[in-house]
Amino acid sequence: MASAFTAMAILTGGGLLPALPAAEHMVQSAKEVKWGPAPPMVPPGASIAVVSGNPFASVPYTVRLKFPAGYTIPAHSHPTDENVVVVSGAVTFGSGDKLDKAAAMNKSVGVGGYVLVPAGHNHYAFTSKESTIVLYGIGPVDFKYVNPADDPRNAGGSKGK
Repeated sequence: MASAFTAMAILTGGGLLPALPAAEHMVQSAKEVKWGPAPPMVPPGASIAVVSGNPFASVPYTVRLKFPAGYTIPAHSHPTDENVVVVSGAVTFGSGDKLDKAAAMNKSVGVGGYVLVPAGHNHYAFTSKESTIVLYGIGPVDFKYVNPADDPRNAGGSKGK
C-alpha cells in the first residue's frame, strides 16, 4: 500500500504531499495515513494527508486534516464548495466576516457530523480538542481570508491559535 502513496506527489508551498492517482483502487485504515504539514494557506499547526486526487487542480479530491486543540481558522471563503465530515474530536463552524467564538450561530460538529460550505461563503472554524476532518470536493482548493492580515501566507498572518 505504501507504494500507492508515493505514486504521485503534489508540490504545495515547498512541501510534498503524497496522493493517489484517481483511477487506483484504495482501502486505507486510520493507522496507514501518512501525515505531513498542511499547506501554507492554512494557519500553522495543522496536518494533512491527501487521500485521493489533487486538491490544487480542477479535479475531485479528498484530504484528511488534523487540527490541534485550540486551533483556529479565521474568516475566509473558497472558490469551490467545501464538504467536511468530522471523524474525530469536534469542530465548531461559524458564518461571518470575523471569527467570533461567542456567536450564537456557531455550531459544534462532532464525530460523524457533516458541513457543506458553498463557494464564496465567509466562514471560520475552531477546535477545543484535537480533531480530524475529511474534506472533499472539486478543486482547486484556495483560501481567501476576509482580513488579509489573517492570511498566514502574508507576513504577520494568523498563527492557528
